[in-house]
Amino acid sequence: MQIPNGTVIAVVDGEAFRLFRNGGDESNLQLSALPEPDVDSNNRSAGARHQSSSANPDDSQQDEDTFAAGVADKLNKQVLNGKIASLVVIAAPRSLGELRKHYHKSLSAVLVGEINKDLTGHSLQDIEKAIQAQ
Repeated sequence: MQIPNGTVIAVVDGEAFRLFRNGGDESNLQLSALPEPDVDSNNRSAGARHQSSSANPDDSQQDEDTFAAGVADKLNKQVLNGKIASLVVIAAPRSLGELRKHYHKSLSAVLVGEINKDLTGHSLQDIEKAIQAQ
């Protein structure tokens, strides 16, 4: 996958969200970490599809879906505010599906690519290798 200079890379799963920026060119990827973003995952209606109760085994999945919706909201706002001009999303399969439900059309327009993998706990080098392998 060719990643233009300045592209933001979002690495997401149901509990973690990391951002990187490509400082290299399309043929020479050089990612650097951006400050860890705050995610509002209190809006249960954003990703919730289940009724919450202490006996519900889906509570953790509901929390992950809500977190993914919060990440999508954060990314949407950054795109709409002109802070992200091109974006790659790397996410665990379930999280990626939930993120897609909440993409604003402007985010979809700047989306360079998606990678369906859980790389949140991986090193910067592992993330670069996964992008280059696409």
